[in-house]
Amino acid sequence: MILMKDIIREGHKTLTTVAKEVQLPLSPADKKTLKDMLFFVINSQDEEIAKTYELRPAVGLAAPQINISKRMFAMHVTDFDQTLYSFAFVNPKIIKKSQEITYIPGGEGCLSVDRATEGLTPRYSEITIESYVYDIASDEVVHITMDLSGYPSVVFQHEYDHLDGIMFTTKLFPQIPNARPLFEIDEELEDN
Repeated sequence: MILMKDIIREGHKTLTTVAKEVQLPLSPADKKTLKDMLFFVINSQDEEIAKTYELRPAVGLAAPQINISKRMFAMHVTDFDQTLYSFAFVNPKIIKKSQEITYIPGGEGCLSVDRATEGLTPRYSEITIESYVYDIASDEVVHITMDLSGYPSVVFQHEYDHLDGIMFTTKLFPQIPNARPLFEIDEELEDN
């Protein structure tokens, strides 16, 4: 089981190194890593488990964040329309990007960053991805092509950046002209 102590933090060399392609077929070690990453993300969203193991809530985790410099990450996120995107990606690629840019109001967070950050990170509103996906239940690896938009698209891009050695902290801007916020922050929250 992956715990917070297993996640390397900002400043570690692996986080700024371009990760290597994963060899297929997947090795037993890579399958275990993918399974552990996905379960970490799922467990981090369970209030009781997160409290018991002191896990920070997460929607994604990339192999470089656990000091494994390979092109794979897990994502478990529910979109605003309640569609669940739960995948263990292997050698993903972004093959198409929209011209429209979006951002998360209030900024992004990262398990590898323990400090408060200020600024917005530009992301493509819509992307088309191509990847191998490890299906833990069937122990199969399948090739997929998928369109992502909204929150899942932003999460994918954040984790994908980790594979290229890019931290969101290197892409912070006070404002992003001509970009549309992913969602509107409730004005009452802004006043508090």
